[in-house]
Amino acid sequence: MQIAVAYSEPSQQVWLRIEVPEDSTVQQAIERSGILNLFPQIDLAAQKIGIFGKLAKLDAPLQAGDRVEIYSGITADPKTVPRRRMSDEDDDD
Repeated sequence: MQIAVAYSEPSQQVWLRIEVPEDSTVQQAIERSGILNLFPQIDLAAQKIGIFGKLAKLDAPLQAGDRVEIYSGITADPKTVPRRRMSDEDDDD
């Protein structure tokens, strides 16, 4: 069956379509995709994984057409970004 594996960093995004056996899990698909070789910094034990935007475990079974997503950590707290912008503008005065 065909699935996709996606990963994104600020400087690069990768979307790989691959064939996997019918009884494949999320982890098996990630390993089979070769994305761990492309991005050795990916840590499956630490990073969250999802299927179509919903969190999933590494042992979750896949269905044909699924998109496995490897999420990178948040680099800025969304709650503080507007405050930072406002304080930066105040500094310009």
